[in-house]
Amino acid sequence: MARFELKWKITAREAGLLIREYLKDNHISKTALTDIKFDGGFIRVNGQEVNVRYVLREGDVLQVGFPEEVPSEGMKGEDLPLNILYEDDYLLVVNKPAGVNSIPSREHPFGSLANRLIGYYQRIGLKSAAHIVTRLDRDTSGLVLIAKHRHVHHLFSEQQRSRKIHRMYQAFAEGSICLDAGTIEQPIARKKDSIIEREVNEEGQYACTHYQVIGRHKEFTHVKLKLETGRTHQIRVHLAWLGFPLAGDELYGGTRRFIRRQALHCCSLSFEHPFLHKPLIFDQPLPEDMNCLLSQSNGQ
Repeated sequence: MARFELKWKITAREAGLLIREYLKDNHISKTALTDIKFDGGFIRVNGQEVNVRYVLREGDVLQVGFPEEVPSEGMKGEDLPLNILYEDDYLLVVNKPAGVNSIPSREHPFGSLANRLIGYYQRIGLKSAAHIVTRLDRDTSGLVLIAKHRHVHHLFSEQQRSRKIHRMYQAFAEGSICLDAGTIEQPIARKKDSIIEREVNEEGQYACTHYQVIGRHKEFTHVKLKLETGRTHQIRVHLAWLGFPLAGDELYGGTRRFIRRQALHCCSLSFEHPFLHKPLIFDQPLPEDMNCLLSQSNGQ
């Protein structure tokens, strides 16, 4: 498991292509190809080392080995819980609890999802960096997609640009949202004089959030949300702009009367597997704190 490799058997239709052309058609980026050639990778045909100018023939077995990856300097592996819901040679899907950063920060340099991944990779003998495809805020819980290798992350980035990775969230918004469903299309920008906070600003980037009311309660509205874009703090900013900040989200006007963190959970994740070419769909129920609040509200 030390090295990530790909292998293809060349068909009659593919015969005559240069390896360079074939790899481009299979989404091997120029950066990846440079790393393969000069940073410890290899290109072989029928077990023999070749260069990218080799002309492929029908029946050839093309094998590409990527360089071993090294975690970022200062990224330490930690033996902490990692709730893995799915794993294969290419990717992981995990359930991230609230209170865990996706990556280390100055305020929280340890205990992040990335630290946990590196620790897990070290235990299973996989030499790779932490490639988190769908990050969540520290206090947002739920499903996270992780690529095991840089090339797999590149393929998922292409899916993200084409909006082929779909996430659904559940949230508790303070107050009572009148409409049963709606769409918020408001640009989001970094707030002046803040490195963390975002705001709706006409000079910002396009952002689109669809919402649907699941239920209305005395103090909050239970909503399901789907993102068309993935701006930082998008759901939090859009709901606050609408006048219904997330319960527990003090940064954007919510209160902690009901819950000690922003009541936001990624409950559904779907995408096409980049190598198996089949859809994968994952669902995760509400975590204990949100479910407890919902149960208490239903009992009132």
